[in-house]
Amino acid sequence: MSPSPSPSAVHFRTCNLCEAMCGLRIETAGDRVTSIRGDDEDPFSQGHICPKAVALQDLHEDPDRLRHPVRRTASGWQPLSWKEALDETAKRLHAVQKQHGRDAVGVYVGNPTVHNHGAMLLLPFFMKALRTRNKFSATSVDQLPHHVASYLMFGHQLLIPIPDIDRTRFMLILGANPLASNGSLMTAPGVRGRLKAIQQRGGKVVVVDPRRTETARIADEHLFIRPGTDALWLFSLLHVLLQAGPKLGRLADFTDGLVHVKELARDFTPERAAVHTGIPADTTRRLALELAASSSAVCYGRVGVSTQPFGALCQWLINVINVVTGNMDREGGAMFTLPAFDLIKGPRAMTAGRGSMGRWKSRVRGLAEFGGELPVSALGEEMLTPGEGQIRAMVTSAGNPVVSTPNGRQLDQAFGSLDFMVSIDPYINETTRHAHIILPPVTQLERGHFDLVFNAFAVRNTVKYSRPLFTPPPGSLHDWEIFLELKHRLDTLRGEPLTRGELPYRALKALGPEGILDLGLRAGPYGMRLRPWRRGLSLARLEAQPHGVDLGPLQPCLPERLVTRGRRLQLAPEPLVADVDRLRQAFPAAAPASVSEDALLLIGRRHVRDNNSWMHNVPRLVSGKPRCTLMVHPDDARRLGLEEGQEALVTSRVGEVKAPVNVTDEVMPGVVSLPHGYGHGRQGIQMQVAGAHAGVSINDVTDDQVLDAIGGNAAFSGIQVRVQPVQSMSTTVQPRQSAIE
Repeated sequence: MSPSPSPSAVHFRTCNLCEAMCGLRIETAGDRVTSIRGDDEDPFSQGHICPKAVALQDLHEDPDRLRHPVRRTASGWQPLSWKEALDETAKRLHAVQKQHGRDAVGVYVGNPTVHNHGAMLLLPFFMKALRTRNKFSATSVDQLPHHVASYLMFGHQLLIPIPDIDRTRFMLILGANPLASNGSLMTAPGVRGRLKAIQQRGGKVVVVDPRRTETARIADEHLFIRPGTDALWLFSLLHVLLQAGPKLGRLADFTDGLVHVKELARDFTPERAAVHTGIPADTTRRLALELAASSSAVCYGRVGVSTQPFGALCQWLINVINVVTGNMDREGGAMFTLPAFDLIKGPRAMTAGRGSMGRWKSRVRGLAEFGGELPVSALGEEMLTPGEGQIRAMVTSAGNPVVSTPNGRQLDQAFGSLDFMVSIDPYINETTRHAHIILPPVTQLERGHFDLVFNAFAVRNTVKYSRPLFTPPPGSLHDWEIFLELKHRLDTLRGEPLTRGELPYRALKALGPEGILDLGLRAGPYGMRLRPWRRGLSLARLEAQPHGVDLGPLQPCLPERLVTRGRRLQLAPEPLVADVDRLRQAFPAAAPASVSEDALLLIGRRHVRDNNSWMHNVPRLVSGKPRCTLMVHPDDARRLGLEEGQEALVTSRVGEVKAPVNVTDEVMPGVVSLPHGYGHGRQGIQMQVAGAHAGVSINDVTDDQVLDAIGGNAAFSGIQVRVQPVQSMSTTVQPRQSAIE
């Protein structure tokens, strides 16, 4: 008699592999996924998904994924019990701090954390227990300039303006490729359709980027711009707009600094900018006037304008342009969300800090903290430089900084020098291979999901909770349970009193992330608030709506939502104004900045099938033509003697990599491009698929010494490199350490 088939079930869920929050319809049979497709009834994504969503099954079933704690030994990785692993981790962290001080332990948190509400809600308790100032995250290799601008202008680091893409008639996009990212700090599933809709209603989409990206190909107009000059061009755009006359509208009643901004923009003419940017002055003037004349418009910039030496100035100027054109906090312009779990104005215990700047500085280079974190560009030197305060132990969580942060080879060396390292991660990758202990959490489909962060950056107010699909295997722990157990052990080792140690631990363990989530929903803008008899959102009511709840389009909310003193919008914050002189010096009016004749400018790129390095271990996401290639313009290829498919050597101040050449006019002359997240050929990695598609890491040539002076964000875009054919090299290639003049 044949065995009866496993019972089948249908689950509705939100994909948590990127920012788009696409709704999924997942069918299962027993403990296996049989189908993943878009949820047509999801009010936000309406059936849209990208190729990454179907990879959730592969990630859940990945044979390379760790299922229990392991310890690194001379003979290889050895399994150990959770109790043993947690006890040893806490004891060794405590011992390092007791001998060398609390800052001798560092922490790095990767970006998958923001896709995990349990980790987001409980991680702060573990961080507080560590008591270290050496905290780092992926924020300072990505969106930190957005937080800096929002903190200084609007009073809160998370009060970030979001393009009202569904109602605008003119969208100006700089350094962003939403067709590959599905929107970034602009959560917008089905973004191709949303951009097409702008054109269908008679509007216009303009892309400014050193590469003709997937988004640029469908835009009405694309302008090449020399990497690193975006702030100069934005100032020239602002110059024209202010000459034509600012239109603040109702914002004029609570906006300070317009006169100062006018003064700053006076000498940044389109003609001055054209010398450096490569964008003709007439084109700049035309676009500025089109922007000003549109009935609604929005300027939006992302990674390409953030990860450069003037990233904070770029995000500030984008906000200023949206203000002076009358498009800030207005339908079709740049607006603010009102999420169900409000991280800005909810209960104090459930909100994110408004931000901070310069409360302390890094030991070696004196880089200032922002929001309680130091720039990750300082991480390697803080581990390698001897002296008081040197980082001697590290905790990494959901991150792979060796391939995702600048000067990865230096970090590789630094992690290998530590007295102790623990990684909360499901893989043995380029970073975690250095750990003494790895603590693997459950898979994405074994935990519930709520978008705590990306609801705050979405183009529409929606809310949804997804239950776990599968029960974790016996003996598994969630990320939040790992954080809580480590906190409890550290508190015990330090002899914390009952009220600061045992009692909070018991309360948090009993409440869990779902309990905190329920309290936050009830206290939020759509919950019971101060009227307990009013029916509003709770976790139970949200669970009863498996497709999610539409809370409506973004609404004007200023000045009420501002967190500045007197609820005044600050158009000219002093730290940003002071940085304008640096921009003037970098791009003098007389002539373009000198660049060596054989130097090229390196930029990154992203593919819709990429997001994080661990996704390269999914066969269906790395199938097809190799993507880790060096894009080179035909003119540069001829000059350098490079041919399609030929291997080229890319050299910077900090290192070199070899990559196959892709000759294409998709990049502008003088610019080359490598994708991020590759470099899986290092010894000791246990990711079979990624190893077979190793590629090279762009961060083996990006420079940890080049960053944005305001906030300290890494400056990946526009790194000077030299490129030459491998066949023309001498037989012995020495590592390059000298700077490019």
